[in-house]
Amino acid sequence: MGNKKMGRPTDNPKNISLKVLLDDDTSKKLEECSEVLKVSKAEVMRRGVNEIHKGLPK
Repeated sequence: MGNKKMGRPTDNPKNISLKVLLDDDTSKKLEECSEVLKVSKAEVMRRGVNEIHKGLPK
């Protein structure tokens, strides 16, 4: 009975959970991005962090 359900194997597991508070405007923008790009809100957030990180001074 204690068998763990297996999902698709991945080289990059997403095992960290993050809770954020958003204002209404930001939430609507996130929802729109998610719908237009046809990806999850979490994926939109990951892409945003990666874009900002690319622009950081090295």
